[in-house]
Amino acid sequence: MASSIPGSPGTSGLYGVADRLLTFDYRGWLVSCGTRRTDRGVYEPVVFCRSGNSDEENIRLPADTDNAAYATEAEALRHGEQQAMRWIHERSGVRSGA
Repeated sequence: MASSIPGSPGTSGLYGVADRLLTFDYRGWLVSCGTRRTDRGVYEPVVFCRSGNSDEENIRLPADTDNAAYATEAEALRHGEQQAMRWIHERSGVRSGA
């Protein structure tokens, strides 16, 4: 399923993203989350979203915090997943936790 979003974090070498990838469908959006290891040895989430209802381009989400760095890939992926869900909620008019 990682190949569902061309140029997503699953693409080798793109944005320095690791091979680990989380891809899921949420409220009609296809979400692809990966991680990038920084020079400091921590991991940053890299998140792409694409509406499942159109042929729009992939949208790379910007970092949603000033210090979005995590000690493990799992933490960075979990943050990326939560970030994508919040981003989708903002666009659909649905409040988080609803």
